[in-house]
Amino acid sequence: MRVPDHIGIIPDGNRRWAESKGLSKEQGYTHGLSPGVKLLRLCKEVGVNEVTYYGFTTDNTERPPKQITAFRQACVDAVEMLANEDASLLVIGDRQADEFPDELESYTEERQPFGNNEIKVNFLVNYGWKWDLNSLSQADEVSRRKLKNQLNSNQVSQVDLVIRWGNRRRLSGFLPVQSVYADFYVVDEYWPDFEPEQFYEALEWYDKQDITYGG
Repeated sequence: MRVPDHIGIIPDGNRRWAESKGLSKEQGYTHGLSPGVKLLRLCKEVGVNEVTYYGFTTDNTERPPKQITAFRQACVDAVEMLANEDASLLVIGDRQADEFPDELESYTEERQPFGNNEIKVNFLVNYGWKWDLNSLSQADEVSRRKLKNQLNSNQVSQVDLVIRWGNRRRLSGFLPVQSVYADFYVVDEYWPDFEPEQFYEALEWYDKQDITYGG
């Protein structure tokens, strides 16, 4: 089976899952932590070299304060859990904004290795596509030719496959440059209901796609 080198993960459906269980919306984020670790381990097992998780976006910070507090804390907790895995972590997002968790600042400068450093993990926290592309508007024509290097997310490689949970068929601003040629797979189930079979089905689907990059 052809395995994607870099997989993007959009873990959607946390709030809808919580409501379906009779919980408040903000309670859904905590239940999305364990699936993230399980998926990371599966990625390592099949030979994926890089995975990017969508934490929260700059647009998400317009939600009610209780939800903002909950998903900010969930991102901090997720990083603490990842620190126990064999991976290297880079956090990408607008750290100048108040919504960015102070606890994650040290992970934004360079990739931090954990354990045997078997897989690259990127975590988008307070990320926005406009923020990512902002420096391009200030670049001269020569610099524009080096598009990738002008991105705030320039350390992230091209994405081969994006998997989104929660039955939504949109990228929601997820790494627009790196995902320009990515295949897009949708899982109907909510992210807290993650099962390994969903991941394997996505890989089987990807293996059948015709990758031409326009050729």
